[in-house]
Amino acid sequence: MPGEIVSTKLLACSYREGRVLEDISFKVERGDYVGIVGPNGSGKSTLVRALLGLVNICNGTAALFGVKLSSFTDWQRVGYLPQSLHLVNPVFPATVHETVGLGLLSHKSFPKRLNRSDKNKIDDTLYELGIYDLKRNLIGELSGGQLQRVLLARAIVNDPELLILDEPTAALDPETRERFYTMIADINRTRGVTVLLVTHDSGAIGQHASKMLYLDKNILFFGSFDEFCLSPEMSSLFGEHSQHLMCHRH
Repeated sequence: MPGEIVSTKLLACSYREGRVLEDISFKVERGDYVGIVGPNGSGKSTLVRALLGLVNICNGTAALFGVKLSSFTDWQRVGYLPQSLHLVNPVFPATVHETVGLGLLSHKSFPKRLNRSDKNKIDDTLYELGIYDLKRNLIGELSGGQLQRVLLARAIVNDPELLILDEPTAALDPETRERFYTMIADINRTRGVTVLLVTHDSGAIGQHASKMLYLDKNILFFGSFDEFCLSPEMSSLFGEHSQHLMCHRH
């Protein structure tokens, strides 16, 4: 289907200690902004890493843009922001402009060089995320919030159709985290980018995402926040108070 960006059917993943994900079946439509939430160890990061081909799927299937993951090669259509703490060496002497440029270089064939059009694209993306004035700064000089914007710029500079973010706000203070969520919602709305965002922050993501996938090795819920709020099953699972806090029906 042309509107189907991500789909899985009975997907399962295992590590040495046993199954991490079991019977995961869901579909993400073009333009969705899905918050993937759940307790620690629930398999949230494993799920998105499996969709990126970074973790082996031991059972079931997954597809991106209607193409089975095992045959998918058009990674230019996907932007990825991993858990940032493992992503950047703060003493590496790269500027903001150079770091964002890596998002374009990664899809070029040899010789890998940026042309004038590429450099303009980097500048436009820095403007869009409000960090153009930092373009000559070294990444080691940035605050946590600034660094996250730079890494986000690197993920979207290539105009992906699907943006996958794995706990992007874990190291941010609440105010910076809120601004980051708002920025992702703006990208989702203005660029039409489909978003999968892993977060432990189930109370805040409901203000921004259009759908929630609640995971605890299995899918406990997948749907809109309105559907979550009106679900008797979710009420009995979480309790009415927590349920309404998550879907912001105070």
